[in-house]
Order: sequence, then structure tokens, then C-alpha cells
Amino acid sequence: MNKAQLIDALRGDTGLSRPKAKEVVDLFFDEMSEVLATGDKVEIRGFCSIFVKNYKGYTGRNPKTGQPVQIKPKKLPFFKCGKELKERVDDEQTKKGGRRK
Repeated sequence: MNKAQLIDALRGDTGLSRPKAKEVVDLFFDEMSEVLATGDKVEIRGFCSIFVKNYKGYTGRNPKTGQPVQIKPKKLPFFKCGKELKERVDDEQTKKGGRRK
């Protein structure tokens, strides 16, 4: 599902106009992005938590030349699946004949 499909699903479920549904979706993602940018955690019980992980700098290697390259420290968002989502996805895979681990 992409953003446009999410907007259409919201429209269908709520009866909102397309501009209003787009505004709601944009607001949701903008707020999540803002929270993560400040270093806080987003937690949606049963679905997921998203938090920022700090990665240290290190010396890497340029694949073309083989020369050492200094990689700067960075912060990246990290998605952790919630228990209920994990179970739902696993259950759907099992229903469709997927392998169960």
C-alpha cells in the first residue's frame, strides 16, 4: 500500500473528501517524522514502535579503489514490529499456505 492508496482507504472508510483525507494522512506522517527528528519514540500499541538508533562512525572501504573511507556517525529510524501485528501477519501467511517457523 502506498500513500495514495492509504488516502483512498481513509476516504472509503470515513466518507471524508480527498483533500481532507490527504490532510489527515499528511498530518499523521508529519507528526511522526517530527517526533523522530527530535529523538523521541513513536509507539502504536499492537502495531509497532519506531525509534532512532545511533550508529557510530567507522572506517569503511571504497569498493572501486579499495581505499579506506571514514564513515560519519549517523542516526536512522528503526522499526520494531508489535506483537499483535506479528501474530496477524503470521496467521495470514499460515492461512495462505505459507511456511510456519
